[in-house]
Amino acid sequence: MSGDVTAPIAKRVDTRREHHGDVFVDPYEWLRDKENSDVVDYLEAENAFTEHVTESLAPLRQKIFDEIKARTKETDLSVPTRRGDWWYYGRSFQGKQYGVQCRCPVDDPEDWTPPELDENTEIPGEQVLLDENVEAEGHDFFSLGAASVSVDGNILAYSVDVKGDERYTLRFKDLRTGKRYDDEITGIGAGVTWAADNATVYYVTVDDAWRPDTVWRHRLGSGQSAQRVYHEPDERYWIGVGRTRSNKYVIIAAGSAVTSELRYGDAEDGDTDFTVVWPRRDGVEYSIEHAVVGGQDRFLILHNDGAENFTLVEAPVTDPTDVTTLIEHREDVRLDAVDAFDGHLVLSYREDALPRIQLWPVTDTGYGRAQDITFDSELMSVGLSANPNWSAPKLRIGATSFVTPVRIYDLDLATGERTLLREQPVLGDYRPEDYVERRDWAVAEDGARVPISIVHRAGVQFPAPAMLYGYGAYESCEDPRFSIARLSLLDRGMVFAVAHVRGGGELGRPWYEHGKMLEKRNTFTDFIAVARHLDENGTVRPENLVAYGGSAGGLLVGAVANMAPERFAGILAAVPFVDPLTTILDPSLPLTVTEWDEWGNPLDDPEVYRYMKSYSPYENVSPGNYPSILAMTSLNDTRVFYVEPAKWVAALRHAQKDPAAESARVLLKTEMNAGHGGISGRYERWKETAFQYAWLLDVAKAETGG
Repeated sequence: MSGDVTAPIAKRVDTRREHHGDVFVDPYEWLRDKENSDVVDYLEAENAFTEHVTESLAPLRQKIFDEIKARTKETDLSVPTRRGDWWYYGRSFQGKQYGVQCRCPVDDPEDWTPPELDENTEIPGEQVLLDENVEAEGHDFFSLGAASVSVDGNILAYSVDVKGDERYTLRFKDLRTGKRYDDEITGIGAGVTWAADNATVYYVTVDDAWRPDTVWRHRLGSGQSAQRVYHEPDERYWIGVGRTRSNKYVIIAAGSAVTSELRYGDAEDGDTDFTVVWPRRDGVEYSIEHAVVGGQDRFLILHNDGAENFTLVEAPVTDPTDVTTLIEHREDVRLDAVDAFDGHLVLSYREDALPRIQLWPVTDTGYGRAQDITFDSELMSVGLSANPNWSAPKLRIGATSFVTPVRIYDLDLATGERTLLREQPVLGDYRPEDYVERRDWAVAEDGARVPISIVHRAGVQFPAPAMLYGYGAYESCEDPRFSIARLSLLDRGMVFAVAHVRGGGELGRPWYEHGKMLEKRNTFTDFIAVARHLDENGTVRPENLVAYGGSAGGLLVGAVANMAPERFAGILAAVPFVDPLTTILDPSLPLTVTEWDEWGNPLDDPEVYRYMKSYSPYENVSPGNYPSILAMTSLNDTRVFYVEPAKWVAALRHAQKDPAAESARVLLKTEMNAGHGGISGRYERWKETAFQYAWLLDVAKAETGG
């Protein structure tokens, strides 16, 4: 990379912040005002500088983009999923950025074997439900939120976002005539739920802080205003709405990070009232599923009342407090979810840091013997795929690993026979046996054993250049998954490693609890312990190791850049949450009140304030030698505002010992028409990935050839 060009230098305008007797003078808070032409000019200058500094990588970027494109089957079809009298599937076409939602009629109502459709020939009776390419015309950004068909299959409700701010417009299309209804609802959340009367939809709106706080009910074609069904006044809670697989109940869920409260109503009644299942109790989380056991309606309730890793109980719908325990709490198994069908249940759980599923028959007298659905691979992720039907003779499941493309199976519930319907196509000469995936463990400062997933090409010479990925928040699990794009790193001798740090949920609820609030630093020290372990066992050397994290993972790698800069050659931070204290101190921002259960409340608690300040990447930038840093953000991101990485980069530049020599090592790239998920359109996303990977390879000093 070139370092002979002067980087943009942000002006310093002091803004004073005082809490709990502590004064912080912020010189870059002025960058928050994106309506200010000086701010836009600064971001554009940073983009121009980043492009100039990385100009020499343009051929490598193009090469990686071409590789991703060449390995991807651009004109393709998903496995059809049956609902009612139709097979539903998605299509993609070469040269088109977005997908096309389609369906074709079921020929034989008794045949549940999906038809073998040819993406290159006309499909008899095919109906295009929604062409996202048409919807995206004229927009620099496009995101489809929901595409939901009414229970009778006649009407499509879909929502779109054309700014990236995650406020959607809801529209309706009559699938019998192809005409669009006049009804249009703006400024809502992404999702939409049909009632079983085929005329009523439920949706959620957000408040000024982007918190989903109100459920509305709209009767299609009535000409009447939507009716407010439920409003959640507590600013710690988010709201969601859905329908049970049985189509019997509509469920409204209110939840904070630590507490749940659910309501249910009759899905057939467009004017139904909603009844609370269990009143909220602080610290008690639960979810429900409707099941029919012995002819009786029951709720299956997964909860953590006195059961940190959750327990499963059942209760009559008529009295949800009359519970019977089905699965006791276990310290070594985290119960994640239960899905109910007519005649069986599927339990999703975690054991040995991996997701697993279990099939339970449901009989007239109760529950049959549980059966684990297993695969041979050490690092295989297994879960339910599309299963919209309450009653079906087959169960759709999916499986993947770091080296195994996604495989979709149908499991015959009568015979147990498993049929492979599709393996994600990888064009070219890809062979899983040419790659190695394995599990390793590092030891943290306090003795905790931290899982590491490692992937590389067979025969790679160690120590090798590597990328270490981490997230570590919200109990999110970084489970094995296949990536076509990642092959462009592996084939150049890079090792890809995932640090399953505390704050995630890979090892159950305690793993999460010990990586949040006043134990958040464990997330960072775990990551550093993994980097040290990979160095000590000869897998990688610090001068060839790049850390990568996004959003809360951006906080992780930003904190690590301050705590252990000598461990890394580079830091790639995507939409990074690197100014957490400023954000969490402002209740008007999206990532604040609802987040206090994750990070603590620094407004009211001086201990939380001091603790967050101790690890905030932005507030702990100091003069010294940082690794090369690339921060990528989006102007319209409503979750992590662009201002956080913008301020961070400005502070890093200011702190460089020799700004003239070191400025090119700190880069900021802002997408001016995108949201939290980055730019839209698959080709544009491939270009963004190629930009990141070229930078990674260069900083890690990897081979950049074929």
